[in-house]
Amino acid sequence: MEKNIVFGIHAVTALLTKYPDRIIKLCVLQERQDQKIQTILTTAKASKIKIELVSRSVLDKLTEEENHQGILAECKKAKHYSENDLDTLLDNLSEPAFLLILDGIQDPHNLGACLRTADAAGVHVVLAPKDKSVGVTATVSKVACGAAESVPFIQVTNLARTLREMKERNIWVYGAAAEAEQTLYQADLKGSIALVLGAEGAGLRRLTREHCDLLLNIPMTGSVSSLNVSVATGVFLFEAVRQRKK
Repeated sequence: MEKNIVFGIHAVTALLTKYPDRIIKLCVLQERQDQKIQTILTTAKASKIKIELVSRSVLDKLTEEENHQGILAECKKAKHYSENDLDTLLDNLSEPAFLLILDGIQDPHNLGACLRTADAAGVHVVLAPKDKSVGVTATVSKVACGAAESVPFIQVTNLARTLREMKERNIWVYGAAAEAEQTLYQADLKGSIALVLGAEGAGLRRLTREHCDLLLNIPMTGSVSSLNVSVATGVFLFEAVRQRKK
């Protein structure tokens, strides 16, 4: 049985709330006895989940010195989605497709934040290339606060080919680019769409950019020229949510 770890108060709480049957055991810092931990332990005991009290050094080693906040869950791996699952996921939708495509995000904190926002916005699938992109790690899961367990995340071999397939399905592909002539707020985001955002600093790769139906920008009036990719993702996704809720 494949296992992974999820750590941090919010990430473990989300896992315990949504998927308690996946948790094999909890490892808890032995000297931590505050209310947040006690609430988690009470819920875990009600679900008959094994609890181990461990030292800080054990948690530090298991999380590779990440900020674990005194708690870690060893759990069965969530369903792994592959490229072969994409058609099925799209075929089973009962509403216009709402996809997020991340082109080469390498920072696990940014990916985690993007997944968390995607979950909040109701995104159906998050896609990313396999090459030069971070996958779902323990750090990503912690930052995502449970979203890494609930939003299908698929890494594809050839992103350009995937974008072509999106368009064959009549899914409009909108790329984020600072130099775009049209703003995000001028686009119609109510139908089946895929929003594509690029890596930190570099933006969209040339081939990705060429496969977008339209490039859009976020109008900036301050002194900074760009936003962090996770912030830009939130702006794009929730403008789409605003339009789709009308």
